[in-house]
Amino acid sequence: MSGELADKVIIVTGAAGGIGREAAIRFARAGAQIAIADLMVEGSEETAQMITKDGGNVIVVRTDITAEEDVEALVNRTLSHFGRIDGAFNNAGLEQADKLLHEISLKEWQKVVGVDLTGVFICMKYQIPPMLKAGGGSIVNTASGLGQVAIPKASEYVAAKHGVIGLTRAAAVDYGKQGVRVNAILPGIIETPMVSRLVNDPAFLPIFDSYRARHPMGRLGKPEEVAETALWLLSDAASYIHGAAICVDGGALAI
Repeated sequence: MSGELADKVIIVTGAAGGIGREAAIRFARAGAQIAIADLMVEGSEETAQMITKDGGNVIVVRTDITAEEDVEALVNRTLSHFGRIDGAFNNAGLEQADKLLHEISLKEWQKVVGVDLTGVFICMKYQIPPMLKAGGGSIVNTASGLGQVAIPKASEYVAAKHGVIGLTRAAAVDYGKQGVRVNAILPGIIETPMVSRLVNDPAFLPIFDSYRARHPMGRLGKPEEVAETALWLLSDAASYIHGAAICVDGGALAI
């Protein structure tokens, strides 16, 4: 296949919907062979059907990214099916509990940090060795605009996303000379199913109204806008982009 990701093998976590689904579809259209990793098998299969309908090559592997054995199995299945791993979009994530810091239970803290930060660590831990063996690769981790700033009632999420940026930079320092590029993207508020649920929640409505009112572009982002940024970072066109944290937020952090 021709395209920016021609014949590259890319793992996409959290591809059962939202940004991950859009990214997997666009990566496949750009020529990539896709391994979808998600706990939501039904949604993953729907994404896979969209890819195969376009003539793409895809596998689905049910994966809990907080479980080391699941991630190891995902990488091994990808290698056995496609023969190599050229890139990964570590995108799976959870939202905050919407509580003040002292109200967050340890279980709630560990759940969000476990997926949003530790899950990214586990994924990279197993994705990087085959890339090193093959002579290089590219990893894109989904952080957030809240990896640089904070909002009320989101301590666990803010901490995790700040951590993703730090983890990304640390990996970039460790592996750049060995040909593995590692970058993070920082989406603003994007029109995903998860955000749609929150938009209809009275507790969150004032936050979204305020966001739109002061936003430089006056709107929420679209999944395809984030996906295109990830696609570029995974491609050879971004060959000198390394250790970067790129905002995809319509200028939200500029104000």
